[in-house]
Amino acid sequence: MQLTYRPYDLLLRYPFTISGFSRTSTPLMMVQITHEGYIGHGEASMVPYMGESHQSASEFLSKVDARQFKYPFDYAAIIAYLDSIAPGQPAVKAAIDIALHDLDGKLRSKPCWQIVGSDPALMPVTSVTIGIDTPEVVLQKVKDAASAKVIKVKLGRDTDKILIDTIRSVTNVPLYVDANQGWTDREQALDMTYWLKEQGVQLIEQPFAKTDIDANAWLTDRSPIPIIGDESVQRLADVDKAAGVYHGINIKLMKSAGMYEAKQMIDRARELDLKILIGCMSETSCATLAAAALAPQCDWADLDGPFLVSNNPYADPEFKGGKWVLSNNYGLGLSPLV
Repeated sequence: MQLTYRPYDLLLRYPFTISGFSRTSTPLMMVQITHEGYIGHGEASMVPYMGESHQSASEFLSKVDARQFKYPFDYAAIIAYLDSIAPGQPAVKAAIDIALHDLDGKLRSKPCWQIVGSDPALMPVTSVTIGIDTPEVVLQKVKDAASAKVIKVKLGRDTDKILIDTIRSVTNVPLYVDANQGWTDREQALDMTYWLKEQGVQLIEQPFAKTDIDANAWLTDRSPIPIIGDESVQRLADVDKAAGVYHGINIKLMKSAGMYEAKQMIDRARELDLKILIGCMSETSCATLAAAALAPQCDWADLDGPFLVSNNPYADPEFKGGKWVLSNNYGLGLSPLV
């Protein structure tokens, strides 16, 4: 096995603003693992709040011994090996995991969705995110997302209702909302859930700070809309902690350290009767297809990476009827543009 990697800056079509900050690009680390003439592709999307960077990813990858990746892959042993190198850093670990799954599919002549046991016919619609912005820009973003069957809205400021009203002035598609830990008052939050339900909102992500377990549980017990844990749910050990606090969890490969642990999280969430949203960071088609391979096993999907960026180095996957279409191509099914 040969491991190579290079930094990449993913440019966003619009400044991406949530309750706490705004950005115009995302640092990525593109990873390739080569074996017997086949190449597996992976990526780490290192959004600022997760604390990873080009430097931290390079330092981590320089310590990885690709000889540890013996075929057929023992993913449990591989993630244990990666965790032994350094704690945290789930995005760069996800890059390796995704590349190995892509390579695995090519070596086995199977698509990744088949390897993880998904049924493409069960693919949920995916939402397209509208970040916090001026009404004029929000309207343009909604126009750009005309093919979406669901729109996801970033909330968490005192202009939340204005933002929803602006979107509702031009479209009646269902909405998901993400407060990104931006709410602080329980009673106001509860009132907001009932108002949002009237606006056609189907789920609410992370209303309060992830550390405020009592407030999140309080709202979950009273909300007419499913409350989903996002920042509070990172890896497998967090799934059990979410039971009784949220109606469901948001799984992101960049938090779960890749496809292998994401699949474990899905299975554990089902055992605990938790709903599942599979989401993403700012990502190319590579990580999008990795998550899409697991999406048919989830209740909702928020896999809009390719729609929000301007320099995706891969062709966009097929998108039809508001859903990603899983191909029968081996591995992830990526088509590099260059």
